[in-house]
Amino acid sequence: MLEVFHISKQDHQLNEDIRDKEIRVIGSNGEQLGIMAPKTALDMAYDQGLDLVKIAPNATPPVCKIIDYGKFRFEQSKKEKEAKKNQHVTEVKEIRMSPGIDIGDFNVKVKNAQKFLKDGNRVKVTVRFRGREMAHTDIGRNLLVQFSEACSDIANVEKNAKLDGRHMSMFLGPKPQSK
Repeated sequence: MLEVFHISKQDHQLNEDIRDKEIRVIGSNGEQLGIMAPKTALDMAYDQGLDLVKIAPNATPPVCKIIDYGKFRFEQSKKEKEAKKNQHVTEVKEIRMSPGIDIGDFNVKVKNAQKFLKDGNRVKVTVRFRGREMAHTDIGRNLLVQFSEACSDIANVEKNAKLDGRHMSMFLGPKPQSK
């Protein structure tokens, strides 16, 4: 059995692949050439040394454009790269503490969380209970409330403190930036 692998994905129908009865044609300069048979449009494209590319297959009738397909693909990939570059992926950073945390360590954790929030990331603050600490979950809850108050100027509480097994967690998200 022979398997065929496609090296490039072709998003648009080109030249002879366009089999519609009639198509709306746009010229190489962007002018409307009207509705015509694909054969006529293909002849026009070949006369100019360009390709006939179907750019709006769902329109009635489908819209085709006379363009240089290689240049068109290059422009499309450039636009996609630019769009990818401008998007920011939000991560969830985690800060872990224990109920017996000292004030100095607590302040370091708050500073780290504030740095993460300023970078636009969400922060999951977790208090881990060990052994007999489970009897005093209120200490952990107070610690998380204190933590959220320390970050309140740059963060909103997305999920309040919730006990899950031996961990109590709370989510903080960055406040929307006013421009």
